Amino acid sequence: MKLKILHLSAAQNWGGGENHLENLCFELEKKDLVENHVLCVQNGILHKRLKKTGIPLYDAPLANKLDPRFMSRLLGVVKKHKFDLLHIHDSTALTHTVMADHLADLPPFILSKKTSFPIRTRKQTLYKYNYPKVKKILCVSEATKTISDQTINGGNRLEVIYHGTRTDNKERKAPFLIHEKLKLPSETLLIGNIANHIEAKNLETFIMTAHWLKKEENTKLHFVQIGNFSKRTEQLKQLVNDLELEAYFSFLGYIPDASGLIPQFSAMLMTSEIEGIPQVIYESFYHGIPVVSTNVGGIPEVIQHKVNGLLAPAYDHIALGENIRFLMQNPEVIPTFAEISREKLYRECTSEIMAEKTYTEYKKVIYGKSL
Repeated sequence: MKLKILHLSAAQNWGGGENHLENLCFELEKKDLVENHVLCVQNGILHKRLKKTGIPLYDAPLANKLDPRFMSRLLGVVKKHKFDLLHIHDSTALTHTVMADHLADLPPFILSKKTSFPIRTRKQTLYKYNYPKVKKILCVSEATKTISDQTINGGNRLEVIYHGTRTDNKERKAPFLIHEKLKLPSETLLIGNIANHIEAKNLETFIMTAHWLKKEENTKLHFVQIGNFSKRTEQLKQLVNDLELEAYFSFLGYIPDASGLIPQFSAMLMTSEIEGIPQVIYESFYHGIPVVSTNVGGIPEVIQHKVNGLLAPAYDHIALGENIRFLMQNPEVIPTFAEISREKLYRECTSEIMAEKTYTEYKKVIYGKSL
């Protein structure tokens, strides 16, 4: 008999966590293992994307970190359907689910911990993460598990499952040709970054790396940043202007299926100050595009320096720039990086593997063992 799972997301924007939820539902449905249902934010990007999938979908308003309307919708959906398990995909959804459980006896919870942010030691935060109904916490990386273990009671609840990426949908046509859209000469090398404009992504370092490379190199480079804008965006654009990088730097904003643009990049440059493991790394592995990244969170678990990519300390724009320059001066290493990365992807980091491991954890919680 198929398990009946309600996925809960309070995310307002699209990011790696929402990509994970979409991929997980797809793989579980494909294997006919689970009947997925999703409760998400009304008129959010996740809501709009999942409308196209046929997955039973419920929406609710969310105006703040604790919106009674979201909680009420959750209680109504659970009352109408007999779910085996609630899979919670972010901290805000966890808050609403814990509060709702005080009003009705909900099914057991599994929580996905998708970042390496330390769990705050505030009483209310510790309460919800250590809530008895949270039977398992699925960590996106070993680094996430280690950090979470410092504040969560019962370390045996923590399991590492890499999110991975789908390998059956990567050959779709690119949304557009970047050189044409930006009117760039064909010989221009594109250095890409796909990340929302949040503090953890530290896009200031991406800009500073671009600045250093333009000073040090005569090679024609253009830096392309893709991701949801935020209140930080104007400050980032001002930094580009202050460094006189306008001709060499483009903010393209949110682009649906942005991963389709990755094959046009000469390198993917990730400058985060904290991470779980960004989905875009797996997508770059698939397309054979070399990754230069900061050595933070779970990234060293999938990239070994000068084995299948290049790493540098967080905030060190010079070291990151030197790594990009190393790739340009030694292009013969790129096929080796690509081969090792792609092999690792298929061995450990596909969404199919992720779904199988997640399904095993579902059964452990529901039946008390792996069937």
